Amino acid sequence: MSTTGQGTLPQPDRAIDLRGDVCPVTFAKTKIALEEMQIGQVLLVRLDYEPATRNVPRSAELYGDEVLAVRQVGEREWEVWLRKRVE
Repeated sequence: MSTTGQGTLPQPDRAIDLRGDVCPVTFAKTKIALEEMQIGQVLLVRLDYEPATRNVPRSAELYGDEVLAVRQVGEREWEVWLRKRVE
């Protein structure tokens, strides 16, 4: 899994705000969003539940999608950038 706190990331095609949600709801909603997207599109997931910063990327990779970045953007806020790779 490639994680980074910096660098240039592509403009997301879609963003979902999952702040307030916890696992496994965070990945369930992420998976639904990815299923609605085209291959190659980028999804930005906003989280405030620290365990989801590991679980969402790990689960996405298990399903064949690409993790572009996981970065902390606030005291208790993170962004996960994913690229859809499979139907």
